[in-house]
Amino acid sequence: MTAPLLLALAGLALASGLSLLTWLASLVRCDASLADRAWPFLIVGPALLYLGVAPDRDPRAWLMATLGLAWALRLGIYLGWRNWGQGEDRRYREMRHRNEPGFGWKSLYLVFGLQALLAWVVSAPFLAAAGSTRPLGWIDAVGASLAAFGIAFEAIGDAQLARFKADPAHRGEVMDRGLWRYTRHPNYFGEACVWWGLWLVALGASGLQGLWSAVSPLLMTGLLLKVSGVRLLEKDIGERRPAYRDYMARTSAFIPAPPRRRRP
Repeated sequence: MTAPLLLALAGLALASGLSLLTWLASLVRCDASLADRAWPFLIVGPALLYLGVAPDRDPRAWLMATLGLAWALRLGIYLGWRNWGQGEDRRYREMRHRNEPGFGWKSLYLVFGLQALLAWVVSAPFLAAAGSTRPLGWIDAVGASLAAFGIAFEAIGDAQLARFKADPAHRGEVMDRGLWRYTRHPNYFGEACVWWGLWLVALGASGLQGLWSAVSPLLMTGLLLKVSGVRLLEKDIGERRPAYRDYMARTSAFIPAPPRRRRP
């Protein structure tokens, strides 16, 4: 086997091992939504493994490691704080109900095995950049700036939502202030920016040979828009929260834009 392939397989093994440990913890706690809190670390674990093969003091490896760790720690800490003491998330309770009996064992491949595979794919820009000796250039600056912007954008959006929910006066209301005035999902938009930015840094490291790593931002954007993000969260929210229908009518789902005017 070639060295890049061995490195990729080592990354997959690490993501799988971390996911297996999370699955065991989910059996003890009867909470499959632990998968959400483990997600960022299933990505950054292989990422740091790949970057570990970089020459000593390689500035691009340090740059990508810093961005990756900042993203993972911010998201992991936020999800842990948000879900502390809340029990299993509604989405996972519904999945458990659909797959009983034996969901605990089935979740090994339905949730945690699939998650490990997806996380491994998302970590592709770090693999594409592994071992590069190219100097930093303008594409690295653009990519790093976009990734840093994405981390800040989603952090601000999450903080604004947390403050809104903490005020009892807002109970039952729809959050449509701050960044949420311009996009219904600032956290998802910021997330997409992070991975497109990291992909650009990977291109700076590997040139056109790294184009294949676009699978990472493409997969992440697809998940956010069509699978576990916007579509899943909003599939029945209009029925459960009628005020949200008006919010959807006037607010962009993903890319920030000025609110649409209401029709008379």
